[in-house]
Amino acid sequence: MNQPRRQALQSSAIVLFAGALLLTAFASRADDADGVPKATAAARAWLALTDSGKYGASWGAAATVFQGAVTKESWEKALVSVRTPLGAVRSRKLKSATFTHELPRAPKGDYVVVEYDTEFENRPGAVETVTPMLEKDGSWKVSGYYIK
Repeated sequence: MNQPRRQALQSSAIVLFAGALLLTAFASRADDADGVPKATAAARAWLALTDSGKYGASWGAAATVFQGAVTKESWEKALVSVRTPLGAVRSRKLKSATFTHELPRAPKGDYVVVEYDTEFENRPGAVETVTPMLEKDGSWKVSGYYIK
């Protein structure tokens, strides 16, 4: 093969490779853009269960990973001991929602870390972190919950 033809083929291969990288980058951004609103909606629905004291239902609506890590009974006891002293939710404002593929001590997957500035009756200035993950069936379900 002559030198100019080989250079043209190499240039074409580089352009195709760069194009494939761009498509992959746009696909990831599309996943991020689609995932964040769906995950925050799942977080809000899940929080509505905990706010109304339906702790067993919140466990049932959680991600498979979550259910594998804690029994329903343990979850109910933990939420009673943590949420009862806080009192009712007075306000909750979205602070941030960040899409990620990796979290410490969690399997690789698609996650959105959602933080809320929350005012509880007995604890103003709390930060709730709710972490929905994309399940194999395409639904977003909560895999973690933390109050600081």
